[in-house]
Amino acid sequence: MRIAPISFADASIVGTGGIMPSVRDLVAVAEASAELGPGAEERVSGYGLMSLPFTSGYVLALRRFPLTSLGPGYTSVWLRTPTGAWTIYTSIDALLSCPRYFGSALESTSVHEITVDWIGERSFVVSIGDEVGLRWKVVLAATPITRMMSGVASALPAGFWQNQRFLSMLGAVAGLSLRAGRIGMTGRTPNRQLFKASPKRMWIVESSTASLHGEDLGAIGPLQEQTKLGDFWMPQRGIFMIGGAVFDPLDAGAHPPTTKAGAREG
Repeated sequence: MRIAPISFADASIVGTGGIMPSVRDLVAVAEASAELGPGAEERVSGYGLMSLPFTSGYVLALRRFPLTSLGPGYTSVWLRTPTGAWTIYTSIDALLSCPRYFGSALESTSVHEITVDWIGERSFVVSIGDEVGLRWKVVLAATPITRMMSGVASALPAGFWQNQRFLSMLGAVAGLSLRAGRIGMTGRTPNRQLFKASPKRMWIVESSTASLHGEDLGAIGPLQEQTKLGDFWMPQRGIFMIGGAVFDPLDAGAHPPTTKAGAREG
């Protein structure tokens, strides 16, 4: 298994001197002290970019979970092509990472070394070498809405994150407030597991560039029609979050499908 390297270029000491911690500082804390809440569900903790659409029809997403209840931490990059085909690249075995839940909607999945380099207080670069050839730079920004929602989310008692009705309401409010279309905070994955997301802090993507084998994916912007995987809607605007999620293990089975072909064979 190849574990994803994470680096923090010129990272400052978190929260020193009364200075408000940056996104990079908070991500460093998430890397160093991720915690899993109690429960029998399958749990992950970390951060990610829910999705980022490009006007060319491509969509990218990032998940970085340094701690999970299933096995080692991992990084994954989700890619949708303009034809609607989804691939998840992951740093560990598919059965222990995102394809465990989303595999039956994927054309393919594969294991790679995925690097996430924080090059500034609110900017990072994601790279996958070898045959994928991905280079993806992201710059984040806080807005009055993201600050307000982060403050509210961080103060909520743990029980709220288990309440599906509340999560559905929160997703509706977040989608409208952030002008991101529909946001699914709970529902069923393509592999039928129930999921419940618990974002505690959030930012929007201010700017981004990405290329595959040197081919520019174009400008960021909403798709003509919003896309989803199961009940997980891909926001029409880039949203970066720190938090976690839980998944119901009951429908996962010993070997859940990790691709569409695997689902058909099952």
